[in-house]
Amino acid sequence: MRFRHRDGTLVHVAYCTNVHPAEDLDGVIAQFTRYARPVRERLGLARLGVGLWLARPVADTLTADPGELLRLKRAIDRAGLEVVTLNGFPYEGFGGEVVKHDVYHPDWTRPERMRYTLDLARILIRLLPDDVTRGSISTLPLAWRDPWSPAQEELAARRQDRLNRELTALSSATGRTIRVGFEPEPGCLVESTGQAADHLLGGTRFLGVCLDACHLAVGFEDPAEAVDRLTDADLPIIKLQASCALEADRPRDPAQRKALAGFVEPRFLHQARERDVPAGADDLDAALDGGLPGDHEWRVHFHVPLHAEPDGPLRSTRPVLDGTLRTLFGGDRALTDHVEVETYTWDVLPGRPKTKEALVEGIAAELAWTRDRLVRLGLSEET
Repeated sequence: MRFRHRDGTLVHVAYCTNVHPAEDLDGVIAQFTRYARPVRERLGLARLGVGLWLARPVADTLTADPGELLRLKRAIDRAGLEVVTLNGFPYEGFGGEVVKHDVYHPDWTRPERMRYTLDLARILIRLLPDDVTRGSISTLPLAWRDPWSPAQEELAARRQDRLNRELTALSSATGRTIRVGFEPEPGCLVESTGQAADHLLGGTRFLGVCLDACHLAVGFEDPAEAVDRLTDADLPIIKLQASCALEADRPRDPAQRKALAGFVEPRFLHQARERDVPAGADDLDAALDGGLPGDHEWRVHFHVPLHAEPDGPLRSTRPVLDGTLRTLFGGDRALTDHVEVETYTWDVLPGRPKTKEALVEGIAAELAWTRDRLVRLGLSEET
């Protein structure tokens, strides 16, 4: 979907395909007819944005064979889709039975991460629509928080500098711009916008932050204050990931604890934080086993649907997402131009049907909710 901000900025909205991960090109293309095109048709759109997740093996295929990249581009066009953003956070294995900490490897101290990200940039250049000159890639916030040494910090800084130089050269050679946003996440070296200012390279044309509203909420960050911190650090918001976290306002309450226990699952990491408590828990089961005191509100890194509240007695952090959208788009100037709906947890949500039809309906409802919020903020939808 495309929207026009009052300042003239063209704002792209997509949904992230890591919700149905595939690790080969045939699997990626199959997603278009099985899921993305039905979502587009349900919304009555001529064109739908998708934020592709291309696992390392898929990126290898597309990099090695221009014919396969052309096949992907044609499949995107045939399905009535467009691609302006890629999710480069997971490297591979995101569809595995257990993901957990593996999603943070390789990190930005490893050359594989640089090669992968640059390969994605070169691929995205070829996938951009003819009338679009700027694309985005989100990536992990350098590394999980430990182990981390001064030597690793220096190496990560050098890699950021090189990434900026490589993206500059790519832009000069193609006339198109690919920007990379490092995505703060709970438990990582950069888990907040304040830490982004400390560890990320500011003042560049091609690097910045991917702001995830779920992660922002888990860290109890105020959206307006977070954006101000990034502005002060000269870190542009490359992309917004529209997402909501899970919230429990009375975590000692037996009914709420029972409901929270229903969200414990073995595949993804669900970091938990308690308001006004400095230390967090790295997974929800650890929080419930005493990792958090439970005296104040909890927020859990479990992406829940944008358009619907969880079954009582829990709720979502949708007000934080609303505040983030208002901060980024409610003023005289749009503060980003890419929005990616990212609820990758549909398959592990308790009490939700696991059918293709339910997933299509859910993704379409999230995009409709996002469209409604942007229109309320004064953006106009473009057909």
